Amino acid sequence: MRARYGVPLTLTAVGAAGLAYAAGFEVRSFRLRRVTVPVLPRGMRPLRVLQVSDIHMVRGQYKKQRWLQSLAGLRPDFVINTGDNLSDPEGVPEALDALGPLMEFPGAYVFGSNDYYGPRMRNPARYLVERIQGRHGLNGNAPVVGAIHNPWEELRDAFDAAGWVGLSNTRGRLKLEGVEIALTGLDDPHIKRDRYAEVAGGPESGADLSLAVVHAPYLRSLDAFTADGYPLILAGHTHGGQLCIPFYGALVTNCDIDTDRVKGLSTHTAAGRTSFLHVSAGCGTNRYTPVRFACPPEATLLTLTARD
Repeated sequence: MRARYGVPLTLTAVGAAGLAYAAGFEVRSFRLRRVTVPVLPRGMRPLRVLQVSDIHMVRGQYKKQRWLQSLAGLRPDFVINTGDNLSDPEGVPEALDALGPLMEFPGAYVFGSNDYYGPRMRNPARYLVERIQGRHGLNGNAPVVGAIHNPWEELRDAFDAAGWVGLSNTRGRLKLEGVEIALTGLDDPHIKRDRYAEVAGGPESGADLSLAVVHAPYLRSLDAFTADGYPLILAGHTHGGQLCIPFYGALVTNCDIDTDRVKGLSTHTAAGRTSFLHVSAGCGTNRYTPVRFACPPEATLLTLTARD
């Protein structure tokens, strides 16, 4: 009897314990990642940039709201929001309440697919299949039918009213104390809303620093930004793999970037040039898959320093 049922029961118990940890603890174990990126001109003072991403707000997520509010205590020079703020069509008030203290600082934003469309239940195994087949989002898959439309305009209007700069296929600038930051952004490549031709041309003259911002780090966007000479690209979307294997890492990225760069600071090379790339693992999940394993929810404080 023991030989016949012992192993299956043990595996079941381990799986149940892992699921309880992933859904009950780690998904609410919010962390702050800190990285230093040497991209500023020599002699320029360091800048602190807070990146928040993939909040996927659902009504009732009070701990997440309080944690996001607390990030204002970091006193960043400016904030970059790399999209996917919603996972509930009625979650806009909670998302704006969570981000309210951060909106007191200069900032900029791009949107992701989940800002525009409500979540849908899907088999998580499809992410593995799509990775193998090279299909992600609308990049190779059939168009979505019957999608729920989120009230993203309310987010946009609130961000704009706070003075945050919208970067959906456009450029903008942030003026800080004695520093001017030029920003170039794309709408979400995951649903083919990116239009790089509308913002091509590289960093702007007259700015102290130029940054590139996009929600999903698809290679076509990273290649274009890097070839144009942007020193730093900020992105989100991947959730860091969300369900990772300890000591191995992510299995999927939900786009065509490799799993080695699914989160954190790395580099990207194209056309003989190299840019720093930071991909945020984000602080939320799709409301239908509210679990994380070996990949805690996060925001990132990037300290930009002078180049060597």
